[in-house]
Amino acid sequence: MRKLLMLLSIAGLSTSVMQAQKISGTVADDQGKGLEKTTVTLLKAKDSSAFKFGATDKSGSYSFITNTAGSYIVKVTHIGYVPVFSKRFDVVEGADVSVPALTLVKASQTLSGVSVSSQKPMVEMKADKMILNVEGTINAVGSDALELLRKSPGVLLDKDDNISLAGKNGVQVYIDGKPSPLTGADLAAYLKSMQSAQIEAIEIITNPSAKYDAAGNAGIINIRLKKNKAFGTNGSMNAGYNIGIYPKYNAGLALNHRNNKINVFGNYNYNNSKNNFRMNMHRERLDTIFDQKNNIISKSQSHGFKAGLDYFVNKKSTLGVLINGNVNNNNTVTDSRTEIIYKPTGIVDRVLHANNVSSGDRDNVNFNVNYKYADTSGHEFNLDADYGLFRINTNQFQPNKYYDPSETHVIGQAIYRFVSPTDIDIYTLKGDYEQNFKKGRLGLGFKTSLTNTGNTFNRYNVTQEVPEIKVLDLERSNQFDYHENINAGYVNYNKQFKGVMVQAGLRVENTVSTGDSYPLNSDGSVNTTIKQSFKRNYTDFFPSAAISFNKNPMNSWGLSYSRRIDRPAYQDLNPFEFKLDEYTYMKGNTELKPQYSQIISLSNTFKYKLTTKLSFSHVDDVFAQLIDVDTTEKSKAFMMKKNLATQDAFNLTVSYMYMKKAYTAFINTSGTYSHYKADFGGGSRIVDIDAWTFSVFMQNSLKLGKKGWTAEVSGFYNSPSLWGGTFKSKSIWSIDGGVQKTVFKGKGNLKVSVTDIFESLKWQGTSDFADQKLTVQGRPEATQLRTSLTWRFGSNTVKAARQRKAGLDDESSRTQSSGGIGGQ
Repeated sequence: MRKLLMLLSIAGLSTSVMQAQKISGTVADDQGKGLEKTTVTLLKAKDSSAFKFGATDKSGSYSFITNTAGSYIVKVTHIGYVPVFSKRFDVVEGADVSVPALTLVKASQTLSGVSVSSQKPMVEMKADKMILNVEGTINAVGSDALELLRKSPGVLLDKDDNISLAGKNGVQVYIDGKPSPLTGADLAAYLKSMQSAQIEAIEIITNPSAKYDAAGNAGIINIRLKKNKAFGTNGSMNAGYNIGIYPKYNAGLALNHRNNKINVFGNYNYNNSKNNFRMNMHRERLDTIFDQKNNIISKSQSHGFKAGLDYFVNKKSTLGVLINGNVNNNNTVTDSRTEIIYKPTGIVDRVLHANNVSSGDRDNVNFNVNYKYADTSGHEFNLDADYGLFRINTNQFQPNKYYDPSETHVIGQAIYRFVSPTDIDIYTLKGDYEQNFKKGRLGLGFKTSLTNTGNTFNRYNVTQEVPEIKVLDLERSNQFDYHENINAGYVNYNKQFKGVMVQAGLRVENTVSTGDSYPLNSDGSVNTTIKQSFKRNYTDFFPSAAISFNKNPMNSWGLSYSRRIDRPAYQDLNPFEFKLDEYTYMKGNTELKPQYSQIISLSNTFKYKLTTKLSFSHVDDVFAQLIDVDTTEKSKAFMMKKNLATQDAFNLTVSYMYMKKAYTAFINTSGTYSHYKADFGGGSRIVDIDAWTFSVFMQNSLKLGKKGWTAEVSGFYNSPSLWGGTFKSKSIWSIDGGVQKTVFKGKGNLKVSVTDIFESLKWQGTSDFADQKLTVQGRPEATQLRTSLTWRFGSNTVKAARQRKAGLDDESSRTQSSGGIGGQ
């Protein structure tokens, strides 16, 4: 009897140590239909050994019961489909586990093994991000990165190509997980030089955790470049041709070799394009009207490259080196004609012709050395050292010639040349560490970055055109040096309770920045004896938190909060005047302060198809590009960024994925209400504006029969909106259509598409600020016929078991990868 009681006591003790927990999930095919009788294996993450076996029911659901704590992976297999592995997860006491839904895609047998013959869904919705899989999209062919962003859900570009997200400016753009230092026109020019053939996916991250840089009031857009993950030696070649008004060409080559010890990869892309852009501006000030019409032709050649090596030291450690970059040279010719009209009579007084010619180079090269450690007990450590350089050179010739109303006689002229080189050097060191802690997951990290920027602005007065004789204008030339050092640390913790996941984090960032403006000597050298300087030193705390209610994985809820920052760019702080034309110039603002935002959002995901998110944000000291009046020359205007007082914005976003047999559709709708308020001196200098905006993005794909044909229709609509607090824009929309054919026995794809079918992609905006009325409108060369041919060669075998044995527990190599750029 005593032995029996002792055994019962031991059994009770064992039960109290670890009660039985439930692990559940669902499996579906690529049409979204649950797969019955799919084999499901629960693997120990430590050594990938099988722990339990099961199968799905008629709805594609499965479950396991276990009382053994630890880290696990779910593997699912079905005849005729590619095996899929879940992400690693932890089983702890008192918390059931809901494994994210797994999708199986059909496979074709090859002599070398199992090769993936399907493609990722067009759009993937994650808890903290939306992923647009550019690589498999027909209508993305021949596009540049900026064009892809313009057509992305919730993204809006204004007349100056500034990017906003969910009704807010302050978007931080990342390239392959690294924040870009460029903003405004420099960022837009760089994104235009990056072709869709280089891009694998675009991630729109609206709720970054404490692991990410705090910069980006509206969130983060990460442009993820291609990297082949297949074993063996393989590669691909692509070539494309576009025609609108002018022809455009592009081509690329990618090579990869991977085995159990190394992964060597590289790619090169070339683009040659000629584009047309039309822009008109009508400005009324006092008794004068300026009616300007511009026809702009730009030529560009870009070379994009990426090369790297991963060395798998052992099952736990990986060393890597990487170099990537983009080299671009461009030439722009602007044919500008401005009628200057006396407003009371409507009679043309004179006509200004400004036929500008601008040439330049924009080069970027990045170097990275990285180390990754991950063991089977949940310890992970990542260390990255980076150096990036940007070299930007522009040379602009700007002749301004005034003619009489008949345009037969020159009555005056002012001719200038602007030479402006910019050097940016960025040094970064960051580390991220994670481990299991108190039945949850603890993350710690640091980052230190140093950015050095040097910008010289040389303005010459041209006294003779041929041969050119020019004199440096010392009053309107300068050297501006800007240095910014940011040191950051963070702690992040998440824990799964029964039906509830809780995550909380805190990031602290110290910023030290200095700006020095120097005049130039007559020979163009810098006069260091005279200096205008400013210095800032500030420390901020950025908390973040999220709660996920996931007891029912088919109907989950989430609540999140974060605080974020946007720092002024160096161009916005340079106090010097940059002449755009005879009547418009741009100048920096040394008093420009960072803008801060607080965001709270509530989200719901229903049956992994319908996602709804409601968010509210409050932004202090909002950046706004204001077009103001020169107080000394009333007929002239200048552009300057200033801090608006506040912006409050509500945003509701609804996304739905529909899959039925051969048809797939994704639709995203977003509505935003914003209120801007500021006072710059009373009267017409008060900004108090309410703005309602609405946008729709849709993408439809249909497989045509069984011979490799697929059709796609995509488009977007943006309702009237507000740019920069003062510009009211009209609606804009566009629809693209295309077809794809699988060729070369499944090894290639031929894509043909027509963009902006109805020639509707044109924008217009109006402003009435500081007694100045302004209307601008423009249209790019958006309607184009685009073709692309891709051929893949070599091995494309997926060897997941071999990969895990080699210690490559790399989530990005699995079909159900969550992607992301953690630890930034």
